[in-house]
Amino acid sequence: MDLPVVLFDESHCAQCECGAGLDFSFSFAFQPIVDTDRGEVFAYEALVRGPKGEPAPSVLSKVNERNRYAFDQVCRVRAVKLAARLNMKAMLSINFMPNAVYQPEYCIRTTLAAARTYDFDTSKIIFELTEDENLSSVGHLVSIIESYQEMGFSTAIDDFGAGYSRYNIMTASPPDLLKLDMELIRDIHERPNKQAVVSGIITMMNLLGGQIIAEGVETEEEYRWLRNEGITLFQGYLFARPGFECLPEPSIPA
Repeated sequence: MDLPVVLFDESHCAQCECGAGLDFSFSFAFQPIVDTDRGEVFAYEALVRGPKGEPAPSVLSKVNERNRYAFDQVCRVRAVKLAARLNMKAMLSINFMPNAVYQPEYCIRTTLAAARTYDFDTSKIIFELTEDENLSSVGHLVSIIESYQEMGFSTAIDDFGAGYSRYNIMTASPPDLLKLDMELIRDIHERPNKQAVVSGIITMMNLLGGQIIAEGVETEEEYRWLRNEGITLFQGYLFARPGFECLPEPSIPA
């Protein structure tokens, strides 16, 4: 979809906050990503929810080619605003839609304006590329990752291993963080094939200088196996469930 190149300022930030271009409302729940080495919250992922906490599909089912760009921009502003209102000290992880980013340096201006408006440190923002966004060209994805990293943001690939593994991105411009898909995590302590795949991914990220987040961890057995392999960043029900418009305190196994 071809969109005009425009410059964003605080007035655009206000329009996004009001949901300009959208005919539905939404908010966020936050789920902590814990650093088990430090025993603290590393980041909170902003998870889209309906205005009263309804599950994500109730919102995402309304996103289409016509409103994708507006939705992506409004998500950024509302996530930053809510994080600032909750006095978030950890990193803020925001999912973004690569197909809504037509030119990274312009599409990011709404985020920068929101950070100024709500006094939120942009160095604390992580942008997560959802891995099943298989419609974007590799070159486009690489340009987004490189542009965001040059601007001082952290980047992550979400759901790695879910079906559209972006190994070509890893060779061209690795993200700072790689989130293992929960299907790789499930029962990994008793699944040798999964163990072999995950061990290989861990080795790859160690050599590339990035970090791995194990998401969707639900049992202590899964956690112990992954922890023994050297992973220190975790997300999942074992630690905390998402909290609607609040910052849940995680519980980290001893």
